[in-house]
Amino acid sequence: MAAKEDAISMLKDDHREVEELFKRFEAATTSRQQQSIATEICAALLLHAEIEEEIFYPAVRNAIDETELVDEAEVEHQSAKQLIAQIESGDLSTDMFRASVMVLMEYVQHHIEEEEKEMFPKVKKAKLDLAALGESMKAAKSERV
Repeated sequence: MAAKEDAISMLKDDHREVEELFKRFEAATTSRQQQSIATEICAALLLHAEIEEEIFYPAVRNAIDETELVDEAEVEHQSAKQLIAQIESGDLSTDMFRASVMVLMEYVQHHIEEEEKEMFPKVKKAKLDLAALGESMKAAKSERV
């Protein structure tokens, strides 16, 4: 059994998972496969966003001086959620469905890059108990799946 996972490691694991799902989506050859994978992508992103917004971001906002990083991340979440709602609605044509998922992928890639290259290094330098934060996030995540 692995040691306690800290908050940043958990979030990075989520990032790698969703990146893999997007790769699978791109490789899918049928609309049924794409729909199934898109459903997984949306569920993973929504859960990830909930945990970040409820637990991680408030802790980060209190721990670092550059709170605009958190503000921007929250706005990015809102944009992604709007696109997820469109994707989940089932009202999109096949072409628009695929285009929407691809734009979501671009949003998510941008968001991941900013978190991992800008926010996470600042969080690591802050006086924040990442192990305890990770435990809280893990508990919240397990309640929702």
